[in-house]
Amino acid sequence: MKKHLLLSLIILSCSAVHAEPISLEYQGFYQRLKQVNKGNYQLVEVAFSVSKANDCKVIDGTITTEKESYPLTITQDQRIFLPYDVKLKSDRALINLNVDGDAKSCAIAMQVRAKTTKIAYDRSELLQIQTEMDALLSQMQGFPMRYFSSDIAGLNLEFGTDVVMTLDGKQIPVNGTYRLERNVIEQLKSIEFTQAPKVISPWTAN
Repeated sequence: MKKHLLLSLIILSCSAVHAEPISLEYQGFYQRLKQVNKGNYQLVEVAFSVSKANDCKVIDGTITTEKESYPLTITQDQRIFLPYDVKLKSDRALINLNVDGDAKSCAIAMQVRAKTTKIAYDRSELLQIQTEMDALLSQMQGFPMRYFSSDIAGLNLEFGTDVVMTLDGKQIPVNGTYRLERNVIEQLKSIEFTQAPKVISPWTAN
């Protein structure tokens, strides 16, 4: 039996003393952002976030060079919004995160996801999201992405709450998360939800 996985990679573990800031080189993030930018993807992006595991809570953050400092936008879900800026790369910028709680094993996660979500889709829209995710993941080949070299098995729809999904007229209760298989996407006519998904991400099968 195949084991199905949600594609959300932990790309960096950070050793840190309690309540002390974590500093990471911007260059590594820039390389991933560059791959997305070069591909000119319309519907998908790469998102970075700090895992809440081990009580790792982000208070705030900055991106700094030797001469300048800029505040970072960080959401309640601990997603970090980073600029795509070659000058920050050449200036050897650092990502600085102030954390509270047990930060000894904080980790940064990278996730390929849809840029935006909405309450209803038709087949062509979901197929484009799926195709762009396949292309982006293929472009990112190399460690650790080599483990996800095959086309994705479908899309993971994350709601975070109970919703009702209507798939080609059939109502389906969803408890937080629903995995939409590739063959279903290829055949459906329309799909809608009582609440838009929080995240649409690749679903892989290994």
